[in-house]
Amino acid sequence: MFDYHTHTSFSDDSSARIEDMIDSAYYLGYSEIAITDHYDPMYPNRDLPFDLDFNAYHNKLNEMRKKYETRIKVVKGIEIGLQKKALSLCRNAALAFDYDFILASFHCAENKELYGGDFFKGRTLDQSYIAFYTYMHDCLIAYKDYSVIGHFNILDRYSSGIPRENVYFDIIESILKLIIADGKGIEINTSSFRYGMGDRMTPALSIIRLYKSLGGEIITIGSDAHYPEDVGYKLDFLPEFLKSQGFKYITTFDNQLPIQNQIL
Repeated sequence: MFDYHTHTSFSDDSSARIEDMIDSAYYLGYSEIAITDHYDPMYPNRDLPFDLDFNAYHNKLNEMRKKYETRIKVVKGIEIGLQKKALSLCRNAALAFDYDFILASFHCAENKELYGGDFFKGRTLDQSYIAFYTYMHDCLIAYKDYSVIGHFNILDRYSSGIPRENVYFDIIESILKLIIADGKGIEINTSSFRYGMGDRMTPALSIIRLYKSLGGEIITIGSDAHYPEDVGYKLDFLPEFLKSQGFKYITTFDNQLPIQNQIL
Protein backbone atom coordinates (compact mmCIF):
# COMPACT_ATOMS: atom_id res chain seq x y z
CA MET A 1 0.00 0.00 0.00
CA PHE A 2 0.91 3.63 -0.46
CA ASP A 3 0.11 6.93 1.26
CA TYR A 4 0.64 9.74 -1.22
CA HIS A 5 -0.39 12.78 0.81
CA THR A 6 1.34 13.53 4.13
CA HIS A 7 2.70 16.58 5.94
CA THR A 8 5.48 17.24 8.43
CA SER A 9 6.84 20.16 10.42
CA PHE A 10 8.03 21.70 7.18
CA SER A 11 4.35 22.63 6.70
CA ASP A 12 3.01 25.52 8.78
CA ASP A 13 0.06 23.42 9.94
CA SER A 14 2.02 20.41 11.24
CA SER A 15 4.53 19.77 14.02
CA ALA A 16 5.28 16.16 13.05
CA ARG A 17 8.83 14.92 12.63
CA ILE A 18 9.37 13.59 9.15
CA GLU A 19 10.95 10.44 10.59
CA ASP A 20 7.83 9.75 12.66
CA MET A 21 5.58 10.01 9.61
CA ILE A 22 7.78 7.62 7.64
CA ASP A 23 8.04 5.19 10.56
CA SER A 24 4.24 5.11 10.83
CA ALA A 25 3.93 4.07 7.20
CA TYR A 26 6.69 1.50 7.59
CA TYR A 27 5.05 -0.11 10.63
CA LEU A 28 1.77 -0.27 8.73
CA GLY A 29 3.58 -2.35 6.14
CA TYR A 30 3.36 0.27 3.39
CA SER A 31 5.83 0.13 0.54
CA GLU A 32 5.81 3.88 -0.19
CA ILE A 33 5.03 7.17 1.54
CA ALA A 34 5.03 10.51 -0.23
CA ILE A 35 6.04 13.53 1.84
CA THR A 36 4.09 16.42 0.34
CA ASP A 37 4.64 19.49 2.47
CA HIS A 38 2.81 22.73 1.76
CA TYR A 39 3.98 25.56 -0.43
CA ASP A 40 1.15 28.03 -0.94
CA PRO A 41 2.68 31.26 -2.29
CA MET A 42 0.85 34.51 -1.58
CA TYR A 43 -1.53 32.78 0.83
CA PRO A 44 -3.88 35.51 2.16
CA ASN A 45 -3.59 34.57 5.86
CA ARG A 46 -0.14 35.76 6.85
CA ASP A 47 -0.43 34.07 10.25
CA LEU A 48 -0.11 30.83 8.25
CA PRO A 49 1.94 31.87 5.22
CA PHE A 50 2.60 28.30 4.00
CA ASP A 51 6.08 29.24 2.86
CA LEU A 52 8.66 26.48 2.67
CA ASP A 53 12.35 26.39 3.57
CA PHE A 54 13.27 24.81 0.26
CA ASN A 55 16.95 24.14 0.94
CA ALA A 56 16.27 22.43 4.25
CA TYR A 57 13.30 20.55 2.81
CA HIS A 58 15.13 19.26 -0.22
CA ASN A 59 18.12 18.19 1.86
CA LYS A 60 15.82 16.35 4.28
CA LEU A 61 13.96 14.56 1.50
CA ASN A 62 17.23 13.33 0.03
CA GLU A 63 18.45 12.29 3.47
CA MET A 64 15.25 10.37 4.23
CA ARG A 65 15.24 8.68 0.82
CA LYS A 66 18.73 7.36 1.54
CA LYS A 67 18.13 6.52 5.21
CA TYR A 68 15.02 4.41 4.55
CA GLU A 69 15.94 2.94 1.17
CA THR A 70 16.03 -0.65 2.44
CA ARG A 71 12.75 -0.36 4.37
CA ILE A 72 10.29 1.90 2.56
CA LYS A 73 10.40 4.16 -0.47
CA VAL A 74 10.25 7.82 0.54
CA VAL A 75 8.67 9.66 -2.38
CA LYS A 76 9.99 13.19 -2.71
CA GLY A 77 6.87 15.30 -3.04
CA ILE A 78 5.34 18.70 -2.51
CA GLU A 79 1.83 20.13 -2.35
CA ILE A 80 1.65 23.40 -4.22
CA GLY A 81 -1.33 25.67 -3.63
CA LEU A 82 -2.38 27.31 -6.88
CA GLN A 83 -3.57 30.88 -7.24
CA LYS A 84 -3.71 32.81 -10.50
CA LYS A 85 -1.50 35.61 -9.21
CA ALA A 86 1.16 33.15 -8.02
CA LEU A 87 1.43 30.68 -10.90
CA SER A 88 4.94 31.79 -11.83
CA LEU A 89 6.07 31.19 -8.24
CA CYS A 90 4.38 27.79 -8.30
CA ARG A 91 6.13 26.90 -11.52
CA ASN A 92 9.52 27.99 -10.18
CA ALA A 93 9.02 25.81 -7.10
CA ALA A 94 7.95 22.79 -9.16
CA LEU A 95 11.05 23.02 -11.35
CA ALA A 96 13.54 23.73 -8.56
CA PHE A 97 14.04 20.13 -7.38
CA ASP A 98 13.85 16.59 -8.66
CA TYR A 99 10.47 15.85 -7.12
CA ASP A 100 8.94 12.46 -7.73
CA PHE A 101 5.42 13.73 -7.20
CA ILE A 102 3.66 17.11 -7.20
CA LEU A 103 0.20 17.67 -5.79
CA ALA A 104 -1.56 20.76 -7.11
CA SER A 105 -4.27 21.95 -4.75
CA PHE A 106 -6.65 24.83 -4.24
CA HIS A 107 -6.85 26.25 -0.73
CA CYS A 108 -7.81 29.71 -1.99
CA ALA A 109 -9.67 31.24 -4.90
CA GLU A 110 -10.04 34.82 -6.08
CA ASN A 111 -7.44 35.85 -3.46
CA LYS A 112 -9.71 34.57 -0.69
CA GLU A 113 -9.11 31.78 1.80
CA LEU A 114 -11.55 28.86 1.63
CA TYR A 115 -11.02 27.99 5.29
CA GLY A 116 -13.08 30.34 7.45
CA GLY A 117 -15.66 31.06 4.78
CA ASP A 118 -14.29 34.26 3.23
CA PHE A 119 -14.80 32.88 -0.26
CA PHE A 120 -18.54 32.36 0.29
CA LYS A 121 -19.35 35.84 1.57
CA GLY A 122 -21.69 37.97 -0.51
CA ARG A 123 -22.97 35.28 -2.87
CA THR A 124 -25.20 32.23 -2.99
CA LEU A 125 -23.98 28.64 -2.79
CA ASP A 126 -24.67 28.21 -6.50
CA GLN A 127 -22.61 31.28 -7.31
CA SER A 128 -19.80 30.14 -4.99
CA TYR A 129 -19.51 26.72 -6.61
CA ILE A 130 -19.59 28.10 -10.13
CA ALA A 131 -16.96 30.68 -9.20
CA PHE A 132 -14.66 28.16 -7.51
CA TYR A 133 -14.66 25.58 -10.28
CA THR A 134 -14.35 28.26 -12.97
CA TYR A 135 -11.32 29.58 -11.10
CA MET A 136 -9.84 26.07 -10.89
CA HIS A 137 -10.41 25.53 -14.61
CA ASP A 138 -8.76 28.84 -15.53
CA CYS A 139 -5.69 28.05 -13.40
CA LEU A 140 -5.27 24.59 -14.89
CA ILE A 141 -5.43 25.94 -18.42
CA ALA A 142 -2.33 27.97 -17.57
CA TYR A 143 -0.52 25.66 -15.13
CA LYS A 144 0.80 22.20 -16.03
CA ASP A 145 3.63 21.45 -13.59
CA TYR A 146 1.93 18.88 -11.39
CA SER A 147 1.15 15.17 -11.13
CA VAL A 148 -2.39 15.05 -9.70
CA ILE A 149 -5.00 17.43 -8.31
CA GLY A 150 -5.34 17.20 -4.55
CA HIS A 151 -8.71 17.03 -2.72
CA PHE A 152 -10.61 18.03 -5.86
CA ASN A 153 -13.84 19.08 -4.11
CA ILE A 154 -12.27 20.70 -1.06
CA LEU A 155 -14.95 23.38 -1.28
CA ASP A 156 -17.44 20.87 0.14
CA ARG A 157 -15.46 20.81 3.40
CA TYR A 158 -16.07 24.50 4.08
CA SER A 159 -19.46 25.02 2.50
CA SER A 160 -22.70 25.29 4.49
CA GLY A 161 -24.38 23.11 1.85
CA ILE A 162 -23.87 21.58 -1.57
CA PRO A 163 -25.82 22.77 -4.61
CA ARG A 164 -27.48 20.45 -7.10
CA GLU A 165 -24.82 18.93 -9.32
CA ASN A 166 -26.39 20.26 -12.51
CA VAL A 167 -25.46 23.75 -11.29
CA TYR A 168 -21.72 23.23 -11.62
CA PHE A 169 -20.96 19.78 -13.06
CA ASP A 170 -20.46 21.03 -16.60
CA ILE A 171 -17.44 22.96 -15.30
CA ILE A 172 -16.17 19.91 -13.41
CA GLU A 173 -16.46 17.87 -16.60
CA SER A 174 -14.36 20.46 -18.44
CA ILE A 175 -11.73 20.34 -15.68
CA LEU A 176 -11.56 16.54 -15.74
CA LYS A 177 -11.26 16.49 -19.53
CA LEU A 178 -8.40 18.99 -19.26
CA ILE A 179 -6.63 16.93 -16.56
CA ILE A 180 -6.91 13.77 -18.64
CA ALA A 181 -5.76 15.48 -21.86
CA ASP A 182 -2.73 16.82 -20.01
CA GLY A 183 -1.78 13.35 -18.79
CA LYS A 184 -2.44 14.24 -15.16
CA GLY A 185 -4.64 12.64 -12.52
CA ILE A 186 -6.64 13.06 -9.34
CA GLU A 187 -6.29 11.72 -5.82
CA ILE A 188 -8.71 10.12 -3.40
CA ASN A 189 -8.09 11.97 -0.16
CA THR A 190 -9.46 10.24 2.94
CA SER A 191 -9.26 13.34 5.15
CA SER A 192 -12.97 13.77 4.36
CA PHE A 193 -13.66 11.07 6.96
CA ARG A 194 -11.64 12.94 9.58
CA TYR A 195 -13.34 16.22 8.81
CA GLY A 196 -16.84 14.89 9.38
CA MET A 197 -18.05 15.06 5.80
CA GLY A 198 -20.12 11.90 6.25
CA ASP A 199 -20.41 9.88 3.06
CA ARG A 200 -19.31 12.86 0.95
CA MET A 201 -15.91 11.64 -0.22
CA THR A 202 -13.03 13.67 -1.59
CA PRO A 203 -13.60 13.62 -4.50
CA ALA A 204 -17.32 12.94 -4.33
CA LEU A 205 -18.38 9.59 -5.77
CA SER A 206 -20.07 11.32 -8.70
CA ILE A 207 -16.80 13.06 -9.59
CA ILE A 208 -14.86 9.79 -9.39
CA ARG A 209 -17.39 8.11 -11.66
CA LEU A 210 -17.34 11.00 -14.12
CA TYR A 211 -13.53 10.89 -14.20
CA LYS A 212 -13.63 7.17 -14.99
CA SER A 213 -16.30 7.57 -17.66
CA LEU A 214 -14.17 10.22 -19.39
CA GLY A 215 -11.22 7.84 -19.56
CA GLY A 216 -9.34 8.91 -16.44
CA GLU A 217 -6.90 6.27 -15.17
CA ILE A 218 -4.31 8.10 -13.06
CA ILE A 219 -5.50 8.05 -9.45
CA THR A 220 -3.46 8.22 -6.24
CA ILE A 221 -4.57 7.65 -2.66
CA GLY A 222 -3.59 9.72 0.35
CA SER A 223 -4.55 10.32 3.97
CA ASP A 224 -3.54 14.02 4.07
CA ALA A 225 -2.05 13.15 7.46
CA HIS A 226 -0.48 15.93 9.53
CA TYR A 227 0.32 13.63 12.46
CA PRO A 228 1.84 10.13 12.63
CA GLU A 229 -1.34 8.55 13.97
CA ASP A 230 -3.23 9.62 10.83
CA VAL A 231 -0.85 8.09 8.30
CA GLY A 232 -2.79 5.56 6.25
CA TYR A 233 -6.11 6.68 7.73
CA LYS A 234 -9.03 4.92 5.98
CA LEU A 235 -6.90 3.92 2.99
CA ASP A 236 -7.37 0.18 3.37
CA PHE A 237 -10.83 0.06 1.78
CA LEU A 238 -9.76 1.95 -1.34
CA PRO A 239 -8.34 -0.89 -3.48
CA GLU A 240 -11.65 -2.78 -3.40
CA PHE A 241 -13.59 0.45 -3.76
CA LEU A 242 -11.61 1.45 -6.84
CA LYS A 243 -12.13 -2.00 -8.36
CA SER A 244 -15.86 -1.59 -7.81
CA GLN A 245 -15.72 1.64 -9.81
CA GLY A 246 -13.91 0.02 -12.73
CA PHE A 247 -10.35 1.10 -11.96
CA LYS A 248 -7.61 -1.46 -12.51
CA TYR A 249 -4.70 0.44 -11.01
CA ILE A 250 -3.53 2.65 -8.16
CA THR A 251 -0.93 5.09 -9.41
CA THR A 252 2.43 5.84 -7.83
CA PHE A 253 5.14 8.14 -9.15
CA ASP A 254 8.89 8.15 -9.64
CA ASN A 255 10.64 11.18 -11.10
CA GLN A 256 7.14 12.48 -11.93
CA LEU A 257 6.44 9.49 -14.14
CA PRO A 258 3.24 7.57 -13.30
CA ILE A 259 3.54 3.89 -12.42
CA GLN A 260 0.34 1.86 -12.61
CA ASN A 261 0.12 -0.74 -9.84
CA GLN A 262 -2.50 -3.37 -10.59
CA ILE A 263 -5.19 -3.81 -7.97
CA LEU A 264 -5.23 -7.50 -7.09
